[in-house]
Amino acid sequence: MIRRRTVLATAAALAAPAIGRGAATSFLRFVPQSDLAVLDPIWSAAYVTRNHALMVFDTLYGMDSALRISPQMVAGHSVEDDARTWTLTLRDGLVWHDGEKVLGGDCIASIRRWGARDGFGQTLLAVTDELSAPDDRTIRFRLKRPFPLLPAALGKPGSNICAMMPERLAQTDPFKQISEMTGSGPFRFRADERVAGARVVYERNPAYVPRPEGATSFTAGPKIVHVERVEWTIIPDAGTASAAIQAGEVDWWEAPTADLVPLLRRNAALTVPPPDPMGYIGCMRMNHLQPPFDNPALRRALLGAVSQQDYMAAAAGDPANWRDGVGVFCPGTPMANTAGMEVLTGPRDPGAVRKAVAASGYANERVVLVIPSDFPTLKALGEVGADMLKHIGLNVDAQYADWGSALQRFARTEPVEQGGWSLFHTYWSGLDQLDPAVHVYIRGNGRAASRGWPASAALESLRNDWLDATEPADRRRIAASIQQQVFVDVPYIPLGQILPSTVYRKSVTDVLPGYALFWNLRKG
Repeated sequence: MIRRRTVLATAAALAAPAIGRGAATSFLRFVPQSDLAVLDPIWSAAYVTRNHALMVFDTLYGMDSALRISPQMVAGHSVEDDARTWTLTLRDGLVWHDGEKVLGGDCIASIRRWGARDGFGQTLLAVTDELSAPDDRTIRFRLKRPFPLLPAALGKPGSNICAMMPERLAQTDPFKQISEMTGSGPFRFRADERVAGARVVYERNPAYVPRPEGATSFTAGPKIVHVERVEWTIIPDAGTASAAIQAGEVDWWEAPTADLVPLLRRNAALTVPPPDPMGYIGCMRMNHLQPPFDNPALRRALLGAVSQQDYMAAAAGDPANWRDGVGVFCPGTPMANTAGMEVLTGPRDPGAVRKAVAASGYANERVVLVIPSDFPTLKALGEVGADMLKHIGLNVDAQYADWGSALQRFARTEPVEQGGWSLFHTYWSGLDQLDPAVHVYIRGNGRAASRGWPASAALESLRNDWLDATEPADRRRIAASIQQQVFVDVPYIPLGQILPSTVYRKSVTDVLPGYALFWNLRKG
């Protein structure tokens, strides 16, 4: 109890703004899933960074809750020249937080920076012959071939989002982080009030002009802000966060641990809404550049050892909170299939796996498994993985680090002796594993791929076939072939689907479903 009071007292002190609040000021106190260690949504795909970025930056297109893409910063677009020329027109009233107008040149630079890092963005730029801004309000794509998914790429709500930023920021090397958070979104980032590891502050952007038409839905439609201030308070300890929201010291806890959800449901002052049916897909990601997981035979051997039930039970508890039998694509969506799934759903035989590990040529190389110490779900996944890998004969060196330090380390490509890594566990939103266009973990483009850097000409070819296909039946067939190829090349291993809960005080209403968004909601 002494520890809890100390933490809460510290959090309360850190949450106090630099200037006094007026009596009429409405503010929301939010506990994010983890510390906001990285601000740049292009450099990092972390969801806490994406959630932050959508407050500060805006996107050219948005997606509604039915997964339909619609204009957001653009007023509209025209398509000409046999669908090889797209002309996008920015809507009126768009200004950066520093008062400067949003120009077509800003957006061109932003698209190029995003496209250097994001898998869907890489594909879009690869089919683009020319990207230009004929005038201040126009963005023009001249394509090598028709690419009907262009708005979907620019408006995808999953990481990495195509965040629009001023040209002077967007010209930063995409492999270097930006720290200045000047966007055109509905909130301003208060850099002067940020306390690393403890507090992040946002204020409503009075100059923001929401779309004048449509319904607010997910990242689409008018983004209308009803609170003047949002304070993120970082509380890594789940028990402390639970006590804080029950006492009314915070208003919204993004990611309560599964074991505490029943207690929170019983509190009449709290709302625990139904979980997002897309949930989060647990993933084991290996470093393909360094031993021992540069060996595909060893990666394939791991398939026989993974128990999705073990992983999910540790991370999400009650079976109502998770699903196993999960393949490459989000369950319940059009591309989900059962091709090759027997490698994950068949009987687990540790003895056979140990023989497969030995037959692969594994030579007792050290396996550095990085486990986030302050991210409960990922910590649980990592600890199950460490036990499993040791059980099948791998020389596991489990190294704990805070989430921010882990993210920095995952960017390193060096051998483990030079501070590199071998394997980590993470999760992706089901939204980010809907199909081959957005699923970054099936990319096989080597050094240009996301952290892990797998190389697979077969996966890249199948992905291109899927992008070129126009018939739903053809896309489903290709998606099944992609899943089978994933179980050959093993760029990663799916670990099951978590159906996470969130919780907020009943004084908070009109919260949009999906991940944490801060427009539309009201604080009573």
